[in-house]
Amino acid sequence: MPEVLSPNALSDLIGAIYDCAIDPAQWEPTLAQVAGASDCAVASLTLNDLRYNRFLINKAAGWDAFLLKQKSEKHVPEINARLTEWLAEQPTLDEPFVTSRHLSPDYIQSSDYVQECLKPQGIVDIMHVFLMYTPTQFAELGLGRHEQHGAITEREIAIGRMLLPHLRRAVTISNLLDVKTIERAHLAETLDKLRCGVVLADRQGRILHANCAAATMLRNGSPIRDVKGALGARNPAAARELRNAITLATQDEARLGQTGLAIRLTGADEAPVYAHVLPVSGGALRTRLQPDAVAAIFIGAPHEQQDGAQLLMVAFGLTAAEARVLEGILAGRSLPQTAAHLGVAPSTAKTHLDHIFAKTGASRQTELIRLAMQMMLPVRRTQP
Repeated sequence: MPEVLSPNALSDLIGAIYDCAIDPAQWEPTLAQVAGASDCAVASLTLNDLRYNRFLINKAAGWDAFLLKQKSEKHVPEINARLTEWLAEQPTLDEPFVTSRHLSPDYIQSSDYVQECLKPQGIVDIMHVFLMYTPTQFAELGLGRHEQHGAITEREIAIGRMLLPHLRRAVTISNLLDVKTIERAHLAETLDKLRCGVVLADRQGRILHANCAAATMLRNGSPIRDVKGALGARNPAAARELRNAITLATQDEARLGQTGLAIRLTGADEAPVYAHVLPVSGGALRTRLQPDAVAAIFIGAPHEQQDGAQLLMVAFGLTAAEARVLEGILAGRSLPQTAAHLGVAPSTAKTHLDHIFAKTGASRQTELIRLAMQMMLPVRRTQP
């Protein structure tokens, strides 16, 4: 197969995607850029609510405005049904769903969504690339091909796979920040309002700026450290991955891939705290942060187990007793430690945990922690 994308084209796409982490208003032009590089006519980035069959986020490029409105108001149940059927059977989120390959011609011919939304625009095939999936929601990039280009080919699938880790990183950091735009003139003021820690580092890993939350972590030496002016971590494995991610961010954004995404800074017996590394040496928006910075490291606030347990309690209908057991798990306690802390028998705690697994669809405690992390929305500091 010929070259999928030139190095320059790939670098430009990744740079545009990472700019979206800082300014979500850039998603529409970036989606248009991704569609153009893939010889696709339409592109969309959606967060689908499976409980109420609605879009929580719906960014799009190339779509007819009326048909996009119809898609959102009428066709989400069909879209969610087909995609969740596919997701339930997949061992990984890394494989894309392609309409022409995974739906029968008879179904496509009878589909209301296809006939009412796609066909009027000349769209003959759509590829769905998944960014995240929980029992209550999933996020995906959809790329639609016009009839003049024909069905999705291996080239488009290869492009989707190349962009997937960068899309996941941008969406993760954007959700963590919950900030519209960061202007260079108000850097310190803007970053200090964030509850998550933010460290800007140069190509040697030296700390150029740390917001209030990160400065507190550095003073306490947990979970990050100031090592003679350079960013480090108490966990040696995390320190190595941070250094590696910063080096890759300096050399080539395209090579960064999954490196530097969700680096666990704490040990296995501690409440989890994660870091995400975003390259900032390219892109007009990201260079506003600090001209000499090559990477911005976003560190999640120390996991607030009560918040996470309450969110899962509401989302999955957990009982109060189950939520208390979950709170212990999210705090980093083992099941016997949680039982002792709550003053219940280990068998009772295990029964509650089994019910939690059944209700959330998780099968391991680490999956519960990841699910709570995904659902916890970032909040700004409240002013005194």
